[in-house]
Amino acid sequence: MKKIIVYYSMSGNTKYAAEKIAKDTGADTLRIVPVKAYPDKGAKKFLWGGKSAVFGDKPPLEPYDFKADDYDLIVLATPVWASNITPPMRTFVCDNKEKLAGKKFAVITCYAGGGAEKAIVKLKKLLEIPSFEAELILTDPKDNPTEENEKRISEFCEKLK
Repeated sequence: MKKIIVYYSMSGNTKYAAEKIAKDTGADTLRIVPVKAYPDKGAKKFLWGGKSAVFGDKPPLEPYDFKADDYDLIVLATPVWASNITPPMRTFVCDNKEKLAGKKFAVITCYAGGGAEKAIVKLKKLLEIPSFEAELILTDPKDNPTEENEKRISEFCEKLK
């Protein structure tokens, strides 16, 4: 089964998880990047990112090459902002809605404060699917490594193989 992990990462936690899982499962990766970067420090980081997530913003992304037909499983990896997926991930899903129809999906969420379960429910609704093949919720795996995170990553990789 050919897999790709499509991810957005601001602080590097989601990138860490996506690359580690790709290495362990043989999945390809695609990093999506907004044309205009979000503030990554201080109060602006939380205010701007949170507002954008809550209001369902869809920022333009830098060009990327994605051929959905090449993959059997698409893993979407996103930080959690205000109990939502990030705006760049929303843009990716909305821009590729037709290409994604009928595909199998898994999800990776990384967070520091909570709300991952709500973000996953919202992503299912956006994708118009009943469930994911596998779900992974991590608490800052790069910035705060724990045995629990590593165990969850290993279990997730087994589900993808």
